[in-house]
Amino acid sequence: MNNTKLNNTKTRLDCIPGTLCDARLWSRLAPALGDAFDLRHVPLHQARTRTQMQQMIASHSAPHAHLVGFSLGAYLALEHALAHPRRVKSLTLIANSAQGLLPAEVDARQRIVAMLERNAYTGITRQRLRELLHPSHLDDAAITGLIQQMGLDLGKDVLLAQFITTIDRPDLMARLPELDFPVLIVGAEDDKLVRPDDLRAMAEHLPQATLHILKDDTGHMIPLEAPGQLADAMRAHLEAAGNFNDNDGHRATPPPFSQNQ
Repeated sequence: MNNTKLNNTKTRLDCIPGTLCDARLWSRLAPALGDAFDLRHVPLHQARTRTQMQQMIASHSAPHAHLVGFSLGAYLALEHALAHPRRVKSLTLIANSAQGLLPAEVDARQRIVAMLERNAYTGITRQRLRELLHPSHLDDAAITGLIQQMGLDLGKDVLLAQFITTIDRPDLMARLPELDFPVLIVGAEDDKLVRPDDLRAMAEHLPQATLHILKDDTGHMIPLEAPGQLADAMRAHLEAAGNFNDNDGHRATPPPFSQNQ
């Protein structure tokens, strides 16, 4: 009973992972955020179609949710927010562009799908790790081992389903002004999969945006590579979101678009 009461005082965060990731993606972020937050994992890997992914988000998130999405999960969180804006209190988008995948990444995924359809899946390659991580983390076994283990545990069927059903990501940039609630955008200058300029453009299109671009020693896997910096940005964002939502959707400060770089 005491535990239930304690949980009710926490801010619930509904967390949507990226491709070939599960709850372990948030394993470094949760302690960095601290005890005031209750992270709930959306088991995206259980879905096999785009429709099932959206149903999974709808069924596993709060009626008025603080949504946190990483990479593929961030794009799907955007789709969910645009379809159900009244169900979202705030949005945290990590390492994702509203413009969809870069052409080079689409080509890479198409090649991987063709290869997987002919061969067994043996796990995330060293080359893929170079695309996902900053060079300074390539020899960090705690990070690379976790990424590789998630890949092996979730396996070929999950990877194929997620690649095939989400490779087509329409450009959502023009619809971002519809989202009139606080949105935190977190990216990294050295992310090889997401252009920082895309994130800056997203922030300019959103009525209540905060942009946080990480400059040092961080690639695409921000929740694992920079959990402390991500947690700091999220705490400030969620505090502002609480003020925003407690004031009938209006707040004088911080300004509608603030940029932390």
